[in-house]
Amino acid sequence: MSRKRVLTIQDYSCMGRCSLTVALPTISAMGIECVGIPTAVLSNHTQFKSWTFKDLSDQILPIIEKWGDYDHEFDMIYTGYLGNEQIPTVIELIKRLSHKGGRVYVDPAMADDGKLYPGFDHTHVVAMRELLAYADYAKPNLTEACLLTDTPYPADGKGDISLFRELAKKLSSYGPKVVILSGARFEEGKTGVYCYYAETGKEEYFQKELLAGHYHGTGDLFSSAAVGGLVLGKSPIEASELAHDYVSEAIRYSVSNNTDGLTYGPDFELAIPYLCSRL
Repeated sequence: MSRKRVLTIQDYSCMGRCSLTVALPTISAMGIECVGIPTAVLSNHTQFKSWTFKDLSDQILPIIEKWGDYDHEFDMIYTGYLGNEQIPTVIELIKRLSHKGGRVYVDPAMADDGKLYPGFDHTHVVAMRELLAYADYAKPNLTEACLLTDTPYPADGKGDISLFRELAKKLSSYGPKVVILSGARFEEGKTGVYCYYAETGKEEYFQKELLAGHYHGTGDLFSSAAVGGLVLGKSPIEASELAHDYVSEAIRYSVSNNTDGLTYGPDFELAIPYLCSRL
């Protein structure tokens, strides 16, 4: 098997499982070299009571410039949580590296439960739409998909398959070839993922047990495993199911260990052997 390599661009929280903290070990465990560009360094993520924050926006392009003529082809460029002002820089990075032939996976991590994360406003939504124009895969949750398409968030917080189909078609008009919508809750007590293929209009989805509780960083964990699956040749729906099951396994460990998942995130380290066994 030839060497696979992923470049991921997102922040690094020293404490708390999210962003680069979960992307690096998850993708590496899948036998893929994971190269990370930190967009910022935080003492801990923002679900803690307080935190330090060091912006590294001015380092993103100098980092890739230092790579020069070294062998730095990437099978996937994977973007996660980004600040408003960082999106144009990341677009420039994609332009500089896209001639290498790698694909782009955009997780527009900016909102959940019907509202934007603190510190974001509509200008961030507009900027994220511009980034989607460069994506082969876009993976918003339901809230992010509604915001990106100016669609009212459903009163029940779930929506039905017709809503997900509408959202996916609107999102694909921005540029992504495949739209992967998480949080697809079409059946009572279940959740899953809905995939839409822009070129053919094909749709696929699955439904699995909805686990109770709220865990910070599960979206990052999902995207990291999904990116790994895609790089290893799995289809979008196969990669999404693998990622979903991996996250669920991590949550089950957290429940067993009585982990404060909202603060520290799910116990994904214990689920890595499960992820490897699925490969």
